[in-house]
Amino acid sequence: MKPNHKRAGKISRPIRKPWQGARSPVEDLVEAVMNTDMDSSRVSPGMRMLANKALQFSSPKTRVVILGGGTGLSTVVGGNAQRADWARMPFVGLKEEFPNLKVVVCTTDDGGSTGRLLKILPMIGIGDLRKSCVSLIRSENLQSTYRISREESLNLVQSIQRIFNYRFPEKAADARRLADPLLVLPVRQREAVPGKLAAALRSLGARAPVKPASHCLGNLLMTSAVFQAAKGRTDRPPGMPEIQKGLDAVARLIGVTPGSLLPATSTPGQLKFRYANGVEVLGQSKSASARRNFPVERLTAVFSGSPVVSKEVLQSIREADMIVIAPGSVYTSIIPVLQIAQIAETIRANRKALKILGANFWIQEGETDISSRTGKQEFCVSELIEAYDHNVPGGTRDLFQLVLSANLELMPGNILRNYALEGKRPIHLDRARVTAMGFQPVEATLFSPDQLKQAHVIHHDAGKFALALRTILFARKTLHWSDTEKGSSKSPGAAPNRRKSPHSPLPCRYMSEIERTLSSRMFRPASLKKVLLDLAWDNRDILPEHLKYFRAAKVISRKAWHRSTDWDNVLGFYDPEDQCLKVHEELLAKPARLREDLLIALGESLLGKYIAGRSMREGRAGLYPGARLYEIRLRPVNQRHSYLNDEQLRTYLNLARMTPDPRDPLCWHLYLNSTEGFLPPGLLFGLMYAWYLDNACGRIMEYEMSLLRWPPRALLPHQAKERARKQALVNFFRSEIFRHHEK
Repeated sequence: MKPNHKRAGKISRPIRKPWQGARSPVEDLVEAVMNTDMDSSRVSPGMRMLANKALQFSSPKTRVVILGGGTGLSTVVGGNAQRADWARMPFVGLKEEFPNLKVVVCTTDDGGSTGRLLKILPMIGIGDLRKSCVSLIRSENLQSTYRISREESLNLVQSIQRIFNYRFPEKAADARRLADPLLVLPVRQREAVPGKLAAALRSLGARAPVKPASHCLGNLLMTSAVFQAAKGRTDRPPGMPEIQKGLDAVARLIGVTPGSLLPATSTPGQLKFRYANGVEVLGQSKSASARRNFPVERLTAVFSGSPVVSKEVLQSIREADMIVIAPGSVYTSIIPVLQIAQIAETIRANRKALKILGANFWIQEGETDISSRTGKQEFCVSELIEAYDHNVPGGTRDLFQLVLSANLELMPGNILRNYALEGKRPIHLDRARVTAMGFQPVEATLFSPDQLKQAHVIHHDAGKFALALRTILFARKTLHWSDTEKGSSKSPGAAPNRRKSPHSPLPCRYMSEIERTLSSRMFRPASLKKVLLDLAWDNRDILPEHLKYFRAAKVISRKAWHRSTDWDNVLGFYDPEDQCLKVHEELLAKPARLREDLLIALGESLLGKYIAGRSMREGRAGLYPGARLYEIRLRPVNQRHSYLNDEQLRTYLNLARMTPDPRDPLCWHLYLNSTEGFLPPGLLFGLMYAWYLDNACGRIMEYEMSLLRWPPRALLPHQAKERARKQALVNFFRSEIFRHHEK
């Protein structure tokens, strides 16, 4: 059954302003189809006739491939199955308009339950696959598999949705609900689940390879299916045939067409972000949690080996009549897929397909919240295109022809203002720039007016998105309009075909090495070990070698805390005398501050025992009154215990504003005026370490590093010089401490 595309309310179309540019005939047709009750004075009789023909146009045999990840992909494929009301109308979207649909899913997710699985199992990210799998459920499949009616299939979808979205509590997780997933349903719903499905779910739950605490039940069931296909082996990542076999097994059970859900690669991978201030860190989920306040300059997907792509994915792309890049997280859901060379090149090689980029409605914190062009908190569609061009080797050439964007004119101003108060801002279509880049913009009403009226929210509507694609396809196939054939031969800022990125270790093996390293350390209380393990997982740029320069971590009581607060009020530090990380007992009641100060102390430990003595005294004769001299004396090289070699240490001390004594190479000093504060090199190192890894840590460094927000040409000479020093400090940490070398 086709979804009802008619709207309950009326949207009047405002007069376009001159700067917004003229709409193309394709856009007018799409908008007329999307808003069949549009004021007739604004729609010509000819366009109305075309719209009626487009509504009758059917393309069930059209071969469609859509690529992406996260909620954006699953929403347009079949509706957001994470929404509580999804099961009321689950049979919508691309899966209904285009039954011959292949969904290629990003596999580098590392947040939430997926991240916890990656910590202990050698596997790809499963969370985005689960979201799309549930959204792909079709009534016809459920009816034929379980011999039930359409109405019964609707009821069954509600049960499947509840089971696959159920999340176990962090503590005291009920293992019975994993062994029997039907226990998450009310009794009446359990009775309506077909026996074949119930037995299969119980079998998957009973064989799940991990404990259920904090996990999404659907993730555990799909993981169980994959590792069953791999004959229970957890000593290596499952291969592509094993992953696909497991996914297809789950698909058959819940009413998804087998072979329609395809992982982009079977090779586990992680995302590496380079920000405009030079910081480069690993981790997909971290992009949103660590507010860098700098635009993303570059993203690289690093895999544990050469990415393996299935024959099914490549064949589907070769044969596709339409290839769609889904709306969603540009850096964390789309670009990682297109950075797999086999996928991007196969898309380019398909010259017959209609290729469409689905633009996002809203900016995304940590990804598209700051313009790289202006530095302001804004983002335009052309900048989405530039992000692809800059990060996909070979650029946007032949990846897409049209850009499907939301029509913001028809979004009520009061709703936009409410979103703005929540920090959410729309991504505007800068039509002239997009057109100049060689792409055809298509602006359409892609949100549901009914949902807007009921919930006052604006999201992609699965039915509207699918109808827009069908209308564009109608225009191309039936009318042969030339402007739908535009493609980009321009890629002025295209990312070069870089050398292959270095392989990254499997996250679970990284964590095993971290645990082995910490096993020889003493922790008082023992809970500090878990804090450090969590810090290592959340900040996988922490190398196992970073944990070798302390022998213990301790909580110090108030009475025993004798650290001076003359220079800082940080309640965590590294004591080189006994090689201990020490934190104040006050932090036990402040988990976030404990993580922050423990990370600072860990950073300090990398300098280790490198100082023989230090002093602060009055400056030498000839300086202005009140001048002070801060002086340190280094230990001889063979007496140090430090992560830094002698050359690295001297480079760092220079960057920390210290100057070597020309008469004594082990003596370094810094002159200060009578009121000038400063950060000693040890504390500065710890703060830089925490700030670099996670912007939520070492917040004082935001002030220290604020000059990086200004271009050198906007600064006075002495400010520009200080900015260069701080940029060099960031580069030093990136290359020497965290070993992210340029490629």
